[in-house]
Amino acid sequence: MRLEAETESVSFTDLSRNPKGVAARAAALGRLRVTHRDAPDMVLTTAVRAENAEENLTTASRLFLALMKQDDGVKSLLLALPEVFPWVRHLDAEEVRDFTVELLEALSDAAELGVGGAVHRAIVSWRATARINADPDQLRESARPLDGDDLGPVEVLG
Repeated sequence: MRLEAETESVSFTDLSRNPKGVAARAAALGRLRVTHRDAPDMVLTTAVRAENAEENLTTASRLFLALMKQDDGVKSLLLALPEVFPWVRHLDAEEVRDFTVELLEALSDAAELGVGGAVHRAIVSWRATARINADPDQLRESARPLDGDDLGPVEVLG
């Protein structure tokens, strides 16, 4: 869902100057983007709409996980994946299966635990893998040994 293209916006200043008017507009529209010069944008929506979105995600996630438990369901998901993510054609069969499992687990975490960042990370990281696989030079370079180079400490976030 591309929120930018679907949602009207107001500035944070507008919200602070006219909270009742902005809240009424958000309720009428369903959601309203609040832009902020010095912070990430926010979305103002009704609780009912947010609860419905959460319920929709939970239902879809559970449905996909149930499909993964059936051979025909797995086949259907694997056949549908290139329609949703055309770049999977650059992944081998095992990578496509791994991406599917990781994506569905991340969707489940988003639905059940409220942690949606894993969905984005799964898509971005697997798309990067597909991009490397699609370019023979990048693929060759990614498989090259590092010649013992010490790249320094790795910071683990999270």
